[in-house]
Amino acid sequence: MACHRTKEQGAPGTVDFSFRAELSTVAAEANKGRRTRAAIQVAVCDCLETAALAELTVAKICGAANVSHGTLYIYFANRNELLAELLLRFSEFVQARMRQASKNAPDNPVRAATSAYVGLFEQNLGLMKCLQRQLDGFPQARAAFQTLNREWLESVVASRARQLRSAGSPVCHDELMRRAYALGGMTDQYLAGLLLDHDPYMQGFSQDREAIIDTLDLLWERGMQP
Repeated sequence: MACHRTKEQGAPGTVDFSFRAELSTVAAEANKGRRTRAAIQVAVCDCLETAALAELTVAKICGAANVSHGTLYIYFANRNELLAELLLRFSEFVQARMRQASKNAPDNPVRAATSAYVGLFEQNLGLMKCLQRQLDGFPQARAAFQTLNREWLESVVASRARQLRSAGSPVCHDELMRRAYALGGMTDQYLAGLLLDHDPYMQGFSQDREAIIDTLDLLWERGMQP
């Protein structure tokens, strides 16, 4: 199956959470060497929309990037090094976008971060599938994603703990961390079922995007209550 170019933005009026678009911007503004490097990574993003990691060959990447095998090996020692770097950068992109969304909405940071995560999932399906299910062969990328995930959940827990202390409620850090991990897992499972697996039963009651975000936000809000 040939790679195809994905849309670089969501629907009109939505925030652009496309990592492919981010890489394309870097490529447009960089020197020739960095442009070629970014173009190869953009090609991987395109290929992952239709191919699993196991199916992603150097030949397929080079064809999508319109470069020779020799050119690819100038920038990356092998396919796995290319994928590991890309997945690491993408996981950092995800966390940075969620943190920025939360910072931009101090009155409701959890919902803002949840909304951002839904957008990131929608606009980066191939890469999200890798982070969710296909990191076994990439220990460095897996470790980096787990670290970034932990840091994000710790920031959520720290924020909730401050609120509880201000209200004079008891705080159990371990309990809050358990809840945060459980809630994060539920969010990932729901979005994966809907957006990656295209579960027809889920799609029947998941047509309203804002309602989805409201539901996930409600789970976080109630789940982190004392």
